[in-house]
Amino acid sequence: MITITADPIDVAAAMVYLQSDQAGAIDLFLGVVRDNTQERPVDRLEYEAYDRMAITEMEKIADAAQQRWPILRYAIIHRKGTLKIGEMAVLIGVSTAHRADAFEACRYIIDTIKQTVPIWKKEVFLDGEEWVNAHP
Repeated sequence: MITITADPIDVAAAMVYLQSDQAGAIDLFLGVVRDNTQERPVDRLEYEAYDRMAITEMEKIADAAQQRWPILRYAIIHRKGTLKIGEMAVLIGVSTAHRADAFEACRYIIDTIKQTVPIWKKEVFLDGEEWVNAHP
């Protein structure tokens, strides 16, 4: 399951999708819009994506993760559009037989997405705005 959407992310639906009788672990990463970045107050975030290319890149990342870990199922859902403080921007979910594999695969997927996928984030502050890459 790989999706880019303007709609709110349905965590419960993702959990149902990730469940498997063979899974002993389901790891979720939920990226949420916070009210500040590097001590600057944030009003909102705006995400833009080149959908088809972004999905293709996320498929490559998921394939690479499946080569490294015994993933049973995965879910990658990323929002686009304007998101308010507290809204979920991204969900990464992985189900595996064992928790270590689920944790490692989930972290690999989100970290690689932030580095390589053509999804752009603009932080809108109370005193301006800025297109940003991943923060250190």
